[in-house]
Amino acid sequence: MPAAQRPTCAITDLDALAFNFRSVKSFVGADIKYLAVVKADAYGHGAIMCSRRLEAEGVDWFGVAVPEEGVELRTGGIEAPILCLGGFWQGQESLLLRERIIPAISSLEQAGMFDRAAGERGEIANIHVKIDTGMGRIGIRADEAADFAGKLLKLKHLRVEALMTHLAAADDLAQQEFTNEQILRFTEAIGTFRELGFRPDFVDIANSPGAVAHASSRKDMVRLGGVLYGLGGDVLPGGIPTPTLRPVLSLRTEISHLKRVPPGESLGYGRTFTTKGESVIASIAIGYADGYPRGLSNKGRVIVNDRYAPIVGRVSMDWTIIDVTGIPNVETGIPVILIGSSENCVILAEDLAAQIGTISYEITCGIKQRVVHGFRGSS
Repeated sequence: MPAAQRPTCAITDLDALAFNFRSVKSFVGADIKYLAVVKADAYGHGAIMCSRRLEAEGVDWFGVAVPEEGVELRTGGIEAPILCLGGFWQGQESLLLRERIIPAISSLEQAGMFDRAAGERGEIANIHVKIDTGMGRIGIRADEAADFAGKLLKLKHLRVEALMTHLAAADDLAQQEFTNEQILRFTEAIGTFRELGFRPDFVDIANSPGAVAHASSRKDMVRLGGVLYGLGGDVLPGGIPTPTLRPVLSLRTEISHLKRVPPGESLGYGRTFTTKGESVIASIAIGYADGYPRGLSNKGRVIVNDRYAPIVGRVSMDWTIIDVTGIPNVETGIPVILIGSSENCVILAEDLAAQIGTISYEITCGIKQRVVHGFRGSS
């Protein structure tokens, strides 16, 4: 941590990231391609540094949500193929072609724009066609695949490198029937494209829970997101074999202020907590403006000196109050772990998510820029 700087920081463990990739690859199989999803700054973990390490580990593809994220990877030295999962907006076609970023195409209009841009450059451009088999977001409806494929034949500057879809409920084994129906719809769409002469290099179905829990969704390539970052606890189905995963991100700060408070005093906005006895109260420099959820008010906890310390009062914009009564050797400047572990205590992103009714992805993606981000392990 640089001198004279707010002590609140997030640390990404690149060795744990690499371990998770190797663990999932060993579990799923080595004879398929692997796409690492590094959108949203690698789910808050640092896209460039994570991508560099994963590229060194042998990841085949990278997935981003918007073209700008792909450009960031190219600027950071990433040479592997990049798939823009969200496609593009009008006017970004030349950017994609120049930076060798391949779009997932979800409409005939999008395909036409990209075909014209490729033609102007005298190129045949690769695309991945996204089929909507039940997610209901972007993509060509499966029951319209034949019509789309027929019209796509008229675009002479595009090559369908891959067909892809996205599973809506692969994390819920109670919805196995729907997952199987999605796979069936996709299989039929693939047949339609092949009947018209398309020969895609890849068929791509599985996201993280699909790759782990549904062997039938493992085709030519799988897309790994949350499991790379050790966020499997709330996105993989329970009660089944899963790969061993290690948490990748930790969130830490220090005690900034410490005071003794008599019984009966209220703390924080709205006076939602009142001390029951003489208490030792600490303030730590993190709040909802840093992405630490306000929903943890009066029910979250942190780790101080290998003990759990409860959050008391409301999490405010810049500060959070914790009760360190009874914890030995507490003083200003000692470490506080918000996500991470000590010898006997652990707090996962999944734990915070469960307390506020969300998923771990939202917790890590929500960490804001004023939280200093560091890395451990080689990139």
